Amino acid sequence: MILNGLLVVTSMATDTVILRFSDVSFEYDHLRVLLDGVSFSVRTGSRITLMGQNGAGKSSLFKLITGELSPTEGRISRTPPDATIAISRQVMPQEMLDVSLREYFATAFPEKVYALDKLIAEVLDIVHLDVPLDRKIKECSGGQQARLLLAYALIQKPDILLLDEPTNNLDQYGIDHLTTFLMMYEKTCLVISHDADFLNAFSDGVLYLDAATQKIEQYTGNYDVVVEEIKKRRERENYLNARMQTQIKEKRAQAEVFAHKGGKMRGVAKRMREAAEAAEESIVNVRTEDKTIRPFTLPAQEFEAAFPGAVVRFTKISALQNNEVVERPFDLTLRKSTHALIAGPNGIGKSTLLEKLATGSSEGAVIPSEVVVGYYKQDFSNLNLDRTAFDTLLEVMKVKEEHALRSTAAGFLFDGKLLASPIRALSEGQKGLLSFCRLVLLKPGLLLLDEPTNHINFRHLPIIARALDEYPGAMIMVSHIPSFVEQIRIDEVIDLEKIRK
Repeated sequence: MILNGLLVVTSMATDTVILRFSDVSFEYDHLRVLLDGVSFSVRTGSRITLMGQNGAGKSSLFKLITGELSPTEGRISRTPPDATIAISRQVMPQEMLDVSLREYFATAFPEKVYALDKLIAEVLDIVHLDVPLDRKIKECSGGQQARLLLAYALIQKPDILLLDEPTNNLDQYGIDHLTTFLMMYEKTCLVISHDADFLNAFSDGVLYLDAATQKIEQYTGNYDVVVEEIKKRRERENYLNARMQTQIKEKRAQAEVFAHKGGKMRGVAKRMREAAEAAEESIVNVRTEDKTIRPFTLPAQEFEAAFPGAVVRFTKISALQNNEVVERPFDLTLRKSTHALIAGPNGIGKSTLLEKLATGSSEGAVIPSEVVVGYYKQDFSNLNLDRTAFDTLLEVMKVKEEHALRSTAAGFLFDGKLLASPIRALSEGQKGLLSFCRLVLLKPGLLLLDEPTNHINFRHLPIIARALDEYPGAMIMVSHIPSFVEQIRIDEVIDLEKIRK
């Protein structure tokens, strides 16, 4: 129904508050304030979206809820106090990649569970995943790992479910399946996501984390409704500020006139200046709009005249079917300015193919040694997390020009402080922007992109899509976001579903 212009979605929420933040502040090492006196409450059974730009502190807020981080000031409480929490994280922890599925799920419980296989089977059915329990996590595709992360949280049967970018790496079927599940979910759920369609389908409220004020504002309604409400509020605030600025200017001008008349008029001038100062202090603090990256171009490698132009030549290709590798002859040559899309459902081998191309280990594809390969890996595991962002960018530059590096990085919202930070201190969204900045400085002849929309704020996506569309080199991309792919010129589609038939 519509209430005061806002869409109110009927949900299973009750009047009972299960989670409350009371005047909570949080900062990292007295250097970076994320929350400043934040108060809000979440009702039992509600489905809440957490919004905010990349790096605003959304994932840190989740860590405060789980207790992984402690507030600098204030109090976080649950009702009842023993209400349980489980989180589906953005990416699989590195220390879990070498364990089996069975071993991974065992870590979800403080004590040994004897009916573990049965519980795993039930939760894998919920996330629609069929893989052997003795398979290593690292042998699962990105989409399969995304489903495992969700299943890991669900198997704990928590009172509060936290989902951090749950649609990353999921194909459309997986997203639809997750959406349906959450619409029927009876317990409390908080979600971080940049997927507007996904959020609109089930959320009934929004917590907006403003990076400028370090405050959290609470709204009723789905994603689109709240975005529109924020826009209207900004317009109102701008209008009020414009009127106030006019009044301030008039009072200061009058104060100058009276000040020059002397006598009692100086007292009047003083009172007018004080009134102007008071008006300035009462100006509404207008929300700072989420910053958007600057439009950019992705320069391609300049090949020597003798280079024949075949950037990648495929002779055979493989896909997974029933957990077995199926290999077929495949004749395809990609040249400069040829854009290809690898299509197929989760678990068919798309990311594996890109990984083999990036490492030169694909037996069915030849990439000339002189071709510079730029690889955007979905989990950023090809980045050294202990290196600074600055050094990570500098190492790919053929000509080491610090001014060019800093200028390019600024376009991707990296200031001097962020450039000096180790990559592990960056948010996942910032790692994504850093990866694109790195590709710009690398100037590759072949661009390999594995789910390049993951973690990226929706405001940046049209700019990134435009740069990829105009990229003059050869490109091979994997993406499950049709609205993103539609903005990019695609010359060839490598459909792995057809390969295994």
